[in-house]
Amino acid sequence: MNIMLFHSVYGLRPAVREAAERLRAAGHEVHVPDLYDGRTAESAEEGRQVKDEIGTDELLKRAIAAAAPHSERGLVYAGFSLGGSIAQNLALGDEKARGLLLLHGTSDMAENTSVDELPVQLHVADPDPFESADWLNAWYLQMRRAGADVEIYRYPGAGHLFTDPGLADYDEAAAEETWHTALGFLDSLGA
Repeated sequence: MNIMLFHSVYGLRPAVREAAERLRAAGHEVHVPDLYDGRTAESAEEGRQVKDEIGTDELLKRAIAAAAPHSERGLVYAGFSLGGSIAQNLALGDEKARGLLLLHGTSDMAENTSVDELPVQLHVADPDPFESADWLNAWYLQMRRAGADVEIYRYPGAGHLFTDPGLADYDEAAAEETWHTALGFLDSLGA
């Protein structure tokens, strides 16, 4: 599978590179753009400052530019938290998208969004301070109405970015379960 993996609000941290290597070891081609141009954050607050300084529109432009050379072959878009939001926006706008793997984050969407049975898998903490149960229920219904085939996996007691071993949110058991399930999802999408 050809995967475009977007980092979280913390920037291109070692955990994102490690995730990419895990996916490569499973036989996938993985592209990991640095939307922050080398900057990383030590805290979520610092990361939000970097994100706000760059701006949402510019981040999306950078993501589109990174994906464009690879999208002709059909991409699986994936991302961590903020990166999940970016991945969702790109996948819903790319008629050749093969799938969408969301780790810790979603995005709102336009009412008239339509996709043709796009496979979507979301992994999220339960509860998650950034992805409330009400939000996730509404998001799920919107995605289904748009035509996506959605699976949601919730991890009780895990912190928001529970797959990042460099953060306090890390939950090893939840992270391993996430990767096992996500790799199965990617395998199900075919070559």
